[in-house]
Amino acid sequence: MADPASSDPQRTGDLDRDNTLLQAAAFAEHLQRSGVAFLPRANPDRVAEFKQRFAPSIPIAPATEKKAAVEQVAEEKILPKPPESRPESRPESRPESRPEFQSTSIRGEAAKRYPCEARPVSQRTAELDTLASTVAACTKCPELVHCRTQTVFGEGDPQARFVFFGEGPGADEDRTGRPFVGKAGQLLDKMIVACKLTRDEVYILNTVKCRPPGNRNPEPEEIENCRPFFESQLEIIRPQYIVCLGAVGTQALLRSKLPIGKLRGKFHRYFDSKVVATYHPAYLLRNPAAKKAAWADLQMMLKDAGISLR
Repeated sequence: MADPASSDPQRTGDLDRDNTLLQAAAFAEHLQRSGVAFLPRANPDRVAEFKQRFAPSIPIAPATEKKAAVEQVAEEKILPKPPESRPESRPESRPESRPEFQSTSIRGEAAKRYPCEARPVSQRTAELDTLASTVAACTKCPELVHCRTQTVFGEGDPQARFVFFGEGPGADEDRTGRPFVGKAGQLLDKMIVACKLTRDEVYILNTVKCRPPGNRNPEPEEIENCRPFFESQLEIIRPQYIVCLGAVGTQALLRSKLPIGKLRGKFHRYFDSKVVATYHPAYLLRNPAAKKAAWADLQMMLKDAGISLR
C-alpha cells in the first residue's frame, strides 16, 4: 500500500519540517550537555510553534490567560471544566528532554548527573591522553599483563554524543591497540553507518583494556580493576547515549546480573547518560537472526535522539 504522505507534497513537507525541528532540539540539548557556553537567542514565535506541535500539554500563554485557556478547552469537551472555587494550579515542572526511564534497578547513584562539570574539548583530550598512559602502565591483573601485547584504551570523539561500550580486546585489537577492528569491529562499523554516524563521531571502548587469554570473558575481578578507567572515560566524555554491546559490558556498567534479553528493549540510566543494551557484534556474527532485534534497539535510540532514518 502506498504511503499517503508520499502523494501529498504539503504533508511530506510538514513531516520533513517536524523532523528537522526534532533534530534541532536534540542537537541543542547535546551542545548544552557538552558544555557549550553559547547558544543562539531563541525566537519566541518559533518556540511557541514548537511547543504547540510537540508539547501541547505545556501551557505557553501568559499566566493571566491560563484560566481562559482551560475554560475554552473544557467547552470543547477535551478536559472537564474545573470548579469555579478551585484555585488555579500551576503545571508540574518537568525536566527538559529527560523522559522517564523504564528501568530503575540500576546502581544507586546512577540517577544523578556526572559529578564534574563538562570540560572543553581540549581538556577532555588531555585528560584522556593522561588516563591512557596510566592504563598502559597498569599491572593490576598479572595474567592479562603477561598475555597482552599492548593495552587497548579506546578511541573516538572526546565529546561524542554516542558511546559504544564492549567487552574486551581480541587478537586483532591486542595487535593494533585499537578497539573493534576485527570481524566484529567491521560489523560494528556497519551498525554505526546504519545509524547515520561515522566512527570518528562516536567513542568506542571496552570494560577491560587487556586481551583475556583465549578470548575468554573477563573475570569479575579484572572488570573491577578496570572499572576506574572506563568510568573515568565516560565521566570525561559525558555521552548522551551509551550503547552496551553484549551482556558483559551491560552487566558491568549497570551492576546488574540480568541476562541481555531482559535488559534490552528499553532505556536504562548511567548518571545522566541514557543506556541502551543490545547484542554484541560477535554474537550477531554467530546468530544472524538476532540482527533484527539489535537494529530495533538502535532504532529506539535514534528515535529518542531525533535522528530520522527516512
